[in-house]
Amino acid sequence: MNSDGAENPVSPAPADVPDPASLEVAPAPPDAPASPTLGKVFIRELRSWFWVALAFLLITGTMVQARVIPSGSMERTLLVGDHLLMSRMGYDATIPFTSYHLRLWREPRRQQMIIFRAPPEPNEDYIKRLIGMPGDRVEIRKGIVYINGEALVEPYRNGLPDPSDNYGPVTVPARSYFVLGDNRGDSSDSRYWGFVPESNLLGTPIFIYMSVEAPDEAWQPGEVRERFLAYLNAMLHPHLVRWHRLFTFF
Repeated sequence: MNSDGAENPVSPAPADVPDPASLEVAPAPPDAPASPTLGKVFIRELRSWFWVALAFLLITGTMVQARVIPSGSMERTLLVGDHLLMSRMGYDATIPFTSYHLRLWREPRRQQMIIFRAPPEPNEDYIKRLIGMPGDRVEIRKGIVYINGEALVEPYRNGLPDPSDNYGPVTVPARSYFVLGDNRGDSSDSRYWGFVPESNLLGTPIFIYMSVEAPDEAWQPGEVRERFLAYLNAMLHPHLVRWHRLFTFF
């Protein structure tokens, strides 16, 4: 109490006040990232598609390509309208956007089907059966093929040997091949235009991924309209698709 008898109010003890110098200043929150501009988005997408396109070109130039059979020279093995996936692995590489080809390390085998740039028509690709290897002596007597004097067994042939089919004998030059169609009566092959240079080799068929019945002209090079109509007709009439031939491997 004070001298007047009144009670003095008691002030609460002051709380500990921290030293301002010891306070840590919290960092300011980072600024939100700026939204990319339309130009940057476009460039980013363009770069992504560039790599996709480059990978596609490299794959189709060096690994696989699609082909369609335009003629009956390989019947009964291959039919007109068969769509093939061709392996180029190890045979030939195409430089994108050019007509240049690079010969690779792999060599084909006798009686294997091969796809090659046709000697009589360099802008077209043929598919035939490889019969004669470099250095082989090839002869055809009454439709029967002889390699180095021995008759060749050909279970893939379409029809019996033609007694009027005679050829040779000839020796296959180095770095060249002698080829024949399985349908000997309807095949433009080495009997008529000679040997296939090694540098013309493109690859070998892997499997049939589509087979469509249509007029032969639909599958000839440059017949875009006829080919489009063939696909459209197959969509409207599914029985024109040879479903049993799909994914036939070789």
